[in-house]
Amino acid sequence: MDQGLVTNPKDLERMQHELVSLERRISSLEDDELEVMEKLEEAQRELDQLQQLVAETDERLRVVGATRDEKLAAIDARLQQVQADRGPAADGLPADLIALYDRLREQKGGVGAAALRARACGGCRLTLDSVELTRIKGLPDDEVVRCEECQRILVRTPESGL
Repeated sequence: MDQGLVTNPKDLERMQHELVSLERRISSLEDDELEVMEKLEEAQRELDQLQQLVAETDERLRVVGATRDEKLAAIDARLQQVQADRGPAADGLPADLIALYDRLREQKGGVGAAALRARACGGCRLTLDSVELTRIKGLPDDEVVRCEECQRILVRTPESGL
C-alpha cells in the first residue's frame, strides 16, 4: 500500500479498513494484556502475603508444639513421681479402700477423694448441711466418709469445720 503497488481503489480502501481494524484489535489486546498483568501483580502480592502468613503460622505452630512437648514431658515426669510416691503412701491401707478410691478416681475424672474444708466438699464444691456435718462428726476417725452429692471419699482435715 505504501509503495503504491495496489492500484485498485477498492482493494486499497479494504486494506486501509483492515489496517485500522487490526490496529484497534492490537490496541484492545494490549489493553487486555495490561489488565492481565495488573491482576497478575496483584495476585503475586497476595500470594507473597499469604506465604508470609503461612511462614509465620508455621513458626508459631513450631513454638507452640515445642512448648506443648516440654509441658507434656514435665507432666509425665510429675506423674511418674506421684506414682512412685503413691506406692509407699498406699502401703498399709485396706485393699477395699484402695479399690474404692481407684474406681471413684476413674469415674470422677481423676479425683476419687476430696478434702472437706470449711464445711464444703473439695470435689464438687458444695457446702454440706449441718445435719450431714453432725453425722460425719459422730463417726470414728477411721470410718470412710463419702460426699452425698458427688460420692467422692471425703478426707477430714483440721479446716473441715467439724
